[in-house]
Amino acid sequence: MGTPALLTTTVGSYPVPDWLPALPSSQALLDATRVVFDIQREAGIDLPTDGELYRFDINHPDTNGMIDYFTGKLGGISPAGRPETEAFRAKHEMKFRAKPAGVVREAITEGVMNLPEDCARAAAVARGDFKFTLTSPYMLARTLLDKHYHDFAALTLSIANALAAQVSSLNATCIQVDEANIPGNPADAPLAAQAINRVLDAVPKCVQRAVHLCFGNYGGQTVQRGTWEALLAFLNDLHADHVVLELAHRPSSDLDALKELAPHVGIGVGVVDIKVNHVETADEIAGRIDAAAKKLGAERLKYIHPDCGFWMLKRSVADRKMAALAQGRERYLRS
Repeated sequence: MGTPALLTTTVGSYPVPDWLPALPSSQALLDATRVVFDIQREAGIDLPTDGELYRFDINHPDTNGMIDYFTGKLGGISPAGRPETEAFRAKHEMKFRAKPAGVVREAITEGVMNLPEDCARAAAVARGDFKFTLTSPYMLARTLLDKHYHDFAALTLSIANALAAQVSSLNATCIQVDEANIPGNPADAPLAAQAINRVLDAVPKCVQRAVHLCFGNYGGQTVQRGTWEALLAFLNDLHADHVVLELAHRPSSDLDALKELAPHVGIGVGVVDIKVNHVETADEIAGRIDAAAKKLGAERLKYIHPDCGFWMLKRSVADRKMAALAQGRERYLRS
């Protein structure tokens, strides 16, 4: 039947199966990753992710490893004490975190991070094309207390260098950089774009490059306030093949702003709202795709996907939302 003109994908995380933390082991993680891939493929997802199951830490539930998995492995970062935690809490833009992800005491290095090994584990059970994700250097820098560089740009770009060294060895169909902080801090867009591009430029040439952007999700609550219109210059500066955008939980006016997105940037449209338990119908999904196509042009749409990762939802809800995503795509293509 060939490849559909509009592909389905997921953003990254999947709810951790109850049995994985109950009996953790390398084999259990591999088995769980295989299950996550199979569930997505059975639902009709063209470009699945590994679910990021190995990044979840019960001690850091607020970010499910999006932050702490990376900062805990990079060199030059160590845990925060009481005075440092209090200093971090004084940072107004980080009110959604109770303490820093770490304190930068020395120059940032790759440390014990091994993203190629994580990616290889996923590739071993993916059974086809898949996407591998990592957190943006800008967002990671935001969560740290810096006692070494004393310069936010220097810290951000040092993290970018460490991540770039890792992604140059990744073997996946698509590498996606995740950023959920810049939507609320558009003044930092030039620095964030520079840091993210440093990572994207290191991705092997044969691999798709994507950037996921959202306004945050903590217990179904939006963390960042902003608009896509304020980020147009940032989006156009990215060295990405496509962007993966939160749009289902956003006002319809956001689609109007994206008309000005540069032609070279493919658009991924969020059509599944992950901040609610409501499972969309195929008609609802098709309607959201149609609205985006009419405003942006059907040829601009490359992927449809959930607004963000699924980790805060129950597995039964996440699975049904993925099935609705694929069914809605088919309904739209037949209309």
